[in-house]
Amino acid sequence: MTIDTAVILAAGEGTRLRPLTTHRPKPMLPAGNIPILEHVLNSLVEAGISEIHLVVGYQRARVQNHFGSTYRNRPITYHIQHTQLGSGHALLQADETIETDFLVLNGDQIVTEEMIETVSASHTATDTATLGVVESEKASQYGAVELNDNRITEFIEQPTDDEYRLLNAGVYVFGPSIFAALERTFQEQGRLSLPETIRDLTTDESAVRGVVTESPWQDATYPWDLLSVMQTLFDQNRIGDETTEQSPGVFSDQTATIHEDATLRPPVIVSADTVVGPQAVLGPGVAVGENTTIGAGAVLTNVLVDSDTRVGQNATLIDTVLGQGVHLGPGVIIAGGPADIRIDTKVHEDCDLGGVIADRATVGGGVTVASGSLVGSAATIQSNAHIDGNIPNEAEVLR
Repeated sequence: MTIDTAVILAAGEGTRLRPLTTHRPKPMLPAGNIPILEHVLNSLVEAGISEIHLVVGYQRARVQNHFGSTYRNRPITYHIQHTQLGSGHALLQADETIETDFLVLNGDQIVTEEMIETVSASHTATDTATLGVVESEKASQYGAVELNDNRITEFIEQPTDDEYRLLNAGVYVFGPSIFAALERTFQEQGRLSLPETIRDLTTDESAVRGVVTESPWQDATYPWDLLSVMQTLFDQNRIGDETTEQSPGVFSDQTATIHEDATLRPPVIVSADTVVGPQAVLGPGVAVGENTTIGAGAVLTNVLVDSDTRVGQNATLIDTVLGQGVHLGPGVIIAGGPADIRIDTKVHEDCDLGGVIADRATVGGGVTVASGSLVGSAATIQSNAHIDGNIPNEAEVLR
């Protein structure tokens, strides 16, 4: 079936990605040198979608101000989920504007146009719903399905063991009847889950089609996942359109200034209006956002640097994520993973993360950062301090 309309669910907060989501929604976090949501929109456009609906909520101005009313000549209609009450509730916000079969995607997961095209083409007029499915060892972390002759017979939103291998990829095609099904779904504690509605639909074994694809799929659930997403995009050569390949695997915008004595080891991407100083070494695996300065002699390996950030001379950063507007002084050292990292009340072991420095944080010269440390938004770390663990937003750490 030909599908022309898509709804993107981009209202969530992404609490497990804090402190990076303190002031922006998860879909606006960087995947390489552009937001995750921009990759989703690019895939939709490449798949031939002509009408885009965006459900926004948490920090919605960050989405609306960035994308405006059109994207690559496709109109965008915004729907506001004022209170985050689940993915099903988010989809209901678009009810009155959808009259034909349509795509639904999560705005915080990287999918390809091939997956979108495969799921769309497989959907028929007799299908209530069609889901994209991928084989993955991570099925138990997201939502698993069981298939029988291309029909979904069971939908397990939160599996309790690792026996499942088929993962719900978050790419759906629905008919307009999905809205009535959502209204009928039991709401636990006031929340309405889209997977819960799909589970109800599987009681009719002919209603929900599952399409297994081999297309790449990736989600950023935790801060260290952003580095994995970046590497996947490098592997797929999916980088911003405004950059030019200067040498194999090395991309830069024409407005970037890269000193002739700097070394760029592929894969690397340097965005617009960025300056890279002499003797700096970037890569392998570095993405630098717009209007950023990398000081002389700085060494970055497996690092994601968001826009408007300053990295001081002779800094050493490994396995690191830097937010927007971060200022690192000279000689800062973030030595890399692995590390055990606490997110909320859970400790994740052996994560490949040196550290996260969230938006507008300032780290003074000579600071050393223990592996796995998370520095909150607008925090201040005084020169020559040593930090180890999680630093709250707006906190100040003295030497």
